[in-house]
Parts: sequence; C-alpha cells; structure tokens
Amino acid sequence: MTDFETDPSHLIITRLGRDGDGAADTPTGPAFVPDALPGETYAVGGDGVAQRLGAASPDRIEPPCRHFGSCGGCAVQHMGADLYRSWKNDLIRSGFQMQGIDIEQAPLFVADAHSRRRAALSAVVTANRVLLGYHARRSHTVIDLGECPVLADRITTALPALREITRQIVGAGLKQGKAVELRVEVADLSGGLDVTVSGSDAPPTMQSAAQLAILARRAGLARLTVEGLTVCSERAPQLVTEAGCIVPPPGAFFQAVEAAERHMAGLIIAGVGKAKRLADLYCGSGTFTLPLARRGRVLAVDSDKAALAALTVASRFAAGLKPIQTVLRDLATEPLSPLELAGVDAVVIDPPRAGAKAQCEMIARSKIHTVVAVSCNPATLARDCRILIDAGFSMGPVHGVDQFLWSPHVEAIVTLVRKR
Repeated sequence: MTDFETDPSHLIITRLGRDGDGAADTPTGPAFVPDALPGETYAVGGDGVAQRLGAASPDRIEPPCRHFGSCGGCAVQHMGADLYRSWKNDLIRSGFQMQGIDIEQAPLFVADAHSRRRAALSAVVTANRVLLGYHARRSHTVIDLGECPVLADRITTALPALREITRQIVGAGLKQGKAVELRVEVADLSGGLDVTVSGSDAPPTMQSAAQLAILARRAGLARLTVEGLTVCSERAPQLVTEAGCIVPPPGAFFQAVEAAERHMAGLIIAGVGKAKRLADLYCGSGTFTLPLARRGRVLAVDSDKAALAALTVASRFAAGLKPIQTVLRDLATEPLSPLELAGVDAVVIDPPRAGAKAQCEMIARSKIHTVVAVSCNPATLARDCRILIDAGFSMGPVHGVDQFLWSPHVEAIVTLVRKR
C-alpha cells in the first residue's frame, strides 16, 4: 500500500510540475506542493499547509538567495544542477510531446548567475520607504530586493539610486502606494543603465525632470525615460552584435543575457546555412538581423516602429552588410503571404509567447526551404512546428537556452528543412 492509501494526508512527490512544484498522484488527480522535490514525502494539514516528513531529497540544495521562498522572481533555487537541467529539458520535451513530436535535444545552454542584463521591477512608495523589486509569490506585494543572484551586479548596485529616482517621481504627484514599473537594462559598453519608468500618473514637470536628471547623472545612468519623456541621456545605450551596434529605443525588448544572445545568434547563422535571401520575422531592433545581413539580403519585419528605426540607423553605420529591407507589420494579424515570401530561401522567426501560428501557416504554403524557429514558449513552438512538419518539413535537434535562471521559462531553437 502507498503512503496515501495508508494516510490520505501523506503525499509522495514523484515528479516536478510545470512551475517547479513537486507533484504527487492522488485518487482525485495530481496534488502540487511548493518547493517539494521528487522522493520527498509531505503531510498536509487541515489548513492545507504541507510539511515534509523524513529525509530531504539528495537533489535539495541551499538556495543562494535570502529572498527565495518569498520573492516570486525565482521558483527553483532549492534544486541541484542535475535535476534542474533535467526539469528544463522536460519543459521543452513535454511541449513537443503534446503535439505528438519526438525530438532530439541538444545539450542545454545554461546562463551564468549574475548575468541577466534586463529586469522589469516594481516600485511602491510608502510613508517611510521605497519598496523596489519583484512581486511576492502569488501576490501583488513588492519584495524589497537587497540582493539578486540572477541580475547583473550593475543593476543590483544601482537599486538605492533607483529608489531615490522613484521617490522623486512620487514627490512629483504620484499617489503613495501606487506601483510603478521600472525597466532596467544594461545596454551600454561602459555598463551604464537604460531605465524606463511607466505607470505614474503623468509625465514629470519641467522642475521634476531637472531633478530627475541630476539623480540619473549621479547614479551614472546612460539614459532615463519617464512616461515617454527622456529626461536624461548622458550617452547612447548600445547593444553590441558581431555585425554592429544598435541604439535601442527606451524599453526595447532584447535577449535577457548577452552570452545567451551570442549563442542563439550562432545557432541561427548555422541554421540558415548558405541561404542568401533571408527573412527575419519579429526582428525587433535587429540583434539577429545584423549578423544575418553579413550572409545575405534580409527582409526584416516587426510591429514596433521605434525598433525598426533603430535597426535602420544601425545598419547605416555597420560595415560589410548586405541590403536590409524593413517592413512595419503585425504578423499575428497580417502574416506575410506565400507571394510575399517568394524569393526568400530561409526564414528566422522569433515571435512572442503566443507563437506564430498564422505566419507558419503561410510559410507552409510557400516555397521556403529553411525555417529557424526561436521561441520562449515550447508549447507554442511545438504547435507551430507541427504545422511545418505536416507541410513536409523535417526537424533537426532542439536547442534549449536557459537564460531565465531558476524560473519555469526556457528558450528553444530548432531548424526545419523542407524535404525535397
């Protein structure tokens, strides 16, 4: 008899769930226990709180951060390296299994600690202090960060200055207790920060903007933008690629870890092979477009006008590039048709979490030979790959890229080639 049959309050953890919780099988379905690991047994009290019975799993380690357990930024700091890698690989594999696709997995790329160069932090000003950090688990309460083993040190050392900047914004009229968001990005060769603040009641006044500029310069920020108004721009933030530098617009999306971006760019270049007519769909500011343009002509498409403008400027100052044509378009609602894709040999596609179902349906009907698909959501990536496989594409190994340490998020890249 199992422990559950002997005592229904006992749960034997047999596997990990999608969010990193320990999962136990019960007659009524799976039960999930936060921070539990396979092999451990828990007793569940009448209040629903689970308490571990007996020895801890040999895969359990001491979390590296004192905020773990309360901060919602990380889910699995208590997990040893082998189990952690296995769990991340399973997140990718299970997404494809749901589509009936068996995959070959390449070794997982795992980013180093203290390497994440961008963060979306929440800030709340109370009567006595400024709380700045991530939300608590399953809560809107803000955990005031004192350390973070995920973020680049340049960000964590700037937290006191960012609290002062937030206090100044609140002093300009924002109600106490209302949360604002700070997008903090290391996007500068000297390590300067690009900070974009949103969620306040209104853009800063002239007097407040002047004070904010003083605080930004004192903190060594490269740029500070508040509600669309750039109040300080000491130097241009730069994203460095192998083919040139990009000055991104405030709050722009780019890969979270620089080493991961280089790794992904290498996989993309290898995937397109010798193709000379390329399309980079959902290209953003062009961190993949510029390296691709060293190989061939590129059609770069995105719905972010400011990001495309940054790509255009960067391409003018980069040497040795083939022509880049930019197109402003929402590919989710208006995908490129087979006719528009005529003449393109290889497509790189890196959509948001919702995936690129409509665009993949158009690619399936086109004569495109090669697709390199990049995604932060293995489930929608697998769905889109299913469309292409059913249209006659074969799929190579899936490369996992873990740039969101200790979270349930993982990137995946796969190359698909149309069978001749």
